[in-house]
Amino acid sequence: MQLTHEENQFERKTFPITLVCDHIYFQQNIGSLFRISEAFGVEKILFLGKDIPLTPRKINKTSRSTHLHVPHQIIEETAELAVYLQENNFEIIALEIASNSKPLKEVVIQKDKKTALLIGSEIDGISDELLKISNEIVHINMFGKNSSMNVVQAASIALYEITSLF
Repeated sequence: MQLTHEENQFERKTFPITLVCDHIYFQQNIGSLFRISEAFGVEKILFLGKDIPLTPRKINKTSRSTHLHVPHQIIEETAELAVYLQENNFEIIALEIASNSKPLKEVVIQKDKKTALLIGSEIDGISDELLKISNEIVHINMFGKNSSMNVVQAASIALYEITSLF
């Protein structure tokens, strides 16, 4: 028998993980990122960019009201975000297929530091400026002809792997 939300036995916890969204603008993705972040105990979401569409009416369908429970902030400029992450001593992990990326299964979590998981825009991925300040660049191994997946699907897989290491 399927359990209701009230009946499930999952332990509630928050991890020292901040999800950093580099110029993600599709409202369905934004809503889904709130939902998956809440499900995986993400501490905070940072949105990088101008005019991020955080209109509750638009994102509520996919967020299922989790946007009310996950702290979030908008930072408009890449340089400002880089300073924020470095000054707050984040271990920066970029989820991107790059010439120097390694499989997600090989990610190393610094448990004495907060983790920033960077995910990239639906069109351009993660900017070179953010890749340059990343401590690790990881990718999800894929076995088909396609070389990318939806940002929410990728974030879900990465958060599952990363939270399992805590």
